[in-house]
Amino acid sequence: MPLPRSLANFNRRFTNRVSRHVAGWLPGFGIVIHTGRRSGRTYETPVNVFGTEGGFVFALTYGRADWVQNVMAAGSARLRTRRTVHEIANPRIVAAPRHPDLPFIPRTILTWIDVGEELRVDDAAR
Repeated sequence: MPLPRSLANFNRRFTNRVSRHVAGWLPGFGIVIHTGRRSGRTYETPVNVFGTEGGFVFALTYGRADWVQNVMAAGSARLRTRRTVHEIANPRIVAAPRHPDLPFIPRTILTWIDVGEELRVDDAAR
């Protein structure tokens, strides 16, 4: 079961404002730049993200949050991570109860809090 929506709302209002300043360069973090599916506005959402061969994987700690739905609807977005902007495409949600492609510590935490899905995307430049 993903983390509660109340925690997601708290993070959106408070924590994201702080983490936005470091998420673009810290390992294991990034900023998804996406377009709202109803508003058409551009949003920047700090996330946990991990590189894979040919793309990236995001653990869906809050389930299918608004940013996930926006990326799925658009079929693409941009990701700023480690001071580089990537065009990402081909988003797909996959069941991953054990998170085999993630580093040990995030994999252990996500398994412990029972996060069972990941969003996988391709790096359009690769």
